[in-house]
Amino acid sequence: MEPESKDESQPSDQWPHKAWSLLSAVRRHSPLIQCITNFVSMDLMANTLLSAGASPAMLHTLEEIPDFTPQVHALCLNVGTLSADWLPAMKAAAEFASKSCKPWVLDPVAAGASVFRLRACLELVQLKPTVIRGNGSEIMALSKASVGPTKGVDSSHESTDAMEAAKALAQGSGAIVAVSGAIDIVTDGKRVVEAHNGVAMMQKITATGCSVTALIAAFVAVDQSNALEATALALSIFGVAGELGMSLARGPASLRMHLIDSLYGLDEATLISRVKITSFD
Repeated sequence: MEPESKDESQPSDQWPHKAWSLLSAVRRHSPLIQCITNFVSMDLMANTLLSAGASPAMLHTLEEIPDFTPQVHALCLNVGTLSADWLPAMKAAAEFASKSCKPWVLDPVAAGASVFRLRACLELVQLKPTVIRGNGSEIMALSKASVGPTKGVDSSHESTDAMEAAKALAQGSGAIVAVSGAIDIVTDGKRVVEAHNGVAMMQKITATGCSVTALIAAFVAVDQSNALEATALALSIFGVAGELGMSLARGPASLRMHLIDSLYGLDEATLISRVKITSFD
């Protein structure tokens, strides 16, 4: 898919306009996003992609990878319910995506929880993801290649605690690294961008992090040459949808519903007034 823009950076006052441009591109092109993801996240991830205008494919069988993966516009790998049976399909899909010059995004869920999980994530990083998106604890575990105490899929660290780890991981892997938190941080190892949208209750809905990783894949699919900007914009737009949903919600269950509806209904005026991104070159 042809990228929408080849600008290397955006002035701060252009981020909201770029957000609308990129969301419009996703809606116009409806990129096909293959998701090999955990059982818990499949529903919300697929519905997030659909509500944004993309086309999800929840296909994970190893035998189908050679025929299917080269046809997609981007790949999303999520190790949440990792098993020895699924890992070969993830590796094969990553290899086919790379050979086909298609972007792919890695979500290293609970990377430091076990030796098996950490080793699998490190092996996937060696296959050159375009973007790695995780919480602070996950990014720190990957950067240090270490197993340690965790809270499962929840982070024990703020995103800002993982700033240096994210930079090191980006420099070592060649990937754009995104750290989710109260402030979402995106870096290529030198440049740092922060997205300041979202609400705390989104953390009370399972698979919101997984779903924004898939949304990143869709955004990078339509603007592959600007993966850092596309990643930051996906995080911000998902956060805006959460803010709008929260204004209608009474709790996590209703926020989940209104989050999807708000993402589907986003318009230009709303995005331009709400997107909050800062860039540190």
